Amino acid sequence: MSALLEVDDLRVSFPTRTGVVEAVRGVSFTLGRERLGIVGESGSGKSQTGRAVMGLTAEHGQISAKKLQFSGIDLINIPKAERRALRGNRIAMILQDPKYSLNPVMTIGRQIVETLKTHERIGRAAARKRALDMLAAVQIRDPERVFDLYPHEVSGGMGQRAMIAMMLVAGPELLIADEPTSALDVTVQLEVLGILNRLVADRGMGLIFISHDLRLVSSFCDRVLVMYAGRIVEELAAGQLAQAKHPYTQGLLNCMPRIDNDRHPLPVLDRRPEWAL
Repeated sequence: MSALLEVDDLRVSFPTRTGVVEAVRGVSFTLGRERLGIVGESGSGKSQTGRAVMGLTAEHGQISAKKLQFSGIDLINIPKAERRALRGNRIAMILQDPKYSLNPVMTIGRQIVETLKTHERIGRAAARKRALDMLAAVQIRDPERVFDLYPHEVSGGMGQRAMIAMMLVAGPELLIADEPTSALDVTVQLEVLGILNRLVADRGMGLIFISHDLRLVSSFCDRVLVMYAGRIVEELAAGQLAQAKHPYTQGLLNCMPRIDNDRHPLPVLDRRPEWAL
């Protein structure tokens, strides 16, 4: 089976007053209909990698790649109108915190319907039913009530579920989730991950799950890419994360607290200059 997404030598840079900042430096990977985790510290380039695939890099950013291809479509040279048609339709992205991603002056239902009507010719009644069905699919117990609420009237967990519903209502083939559970408490995190897992399995989507939580990624994803300073330093099966070979990955794992081991203070991650070259 051919890959859903092919990324070869992706580079993202931003010109600044003090010089060019290289946020992503030669990232390469392929994605099938699977769950791929991308982990690393803040500033490692994982979110910029997702945004480049999505076409959401800031206007002053510069993107290049030997290949950035989704389902046979060249995402580097595609016209802007075609890229907009893909975004939210065949490729969707769940952002980190719903209170910054949902429109505060539109009801949740209206936002989901707007997403659907942007990509499909569909009547008002049919769009409302699809939106309600999608809210039910993300385990919102009273879709009719939530449909008419504004984002500030729901909890963080329910807002994140509404965001997932909005991103999935058009039936994308590729879903990019950028730290979708970092603003949620642990029990709600597990519920949201369960929803994503079930929807990916039922719909046969490809998922890029961006996170800083190694433990979460190891239990949820199929494969893991570890990023440092804009590069991939290691790729391995999620179940083998504890057997990582690269000292940076080992350092990240070693920095996590353990119930069975009283360590004070926690070890400091050793960053070697050659990792950033």
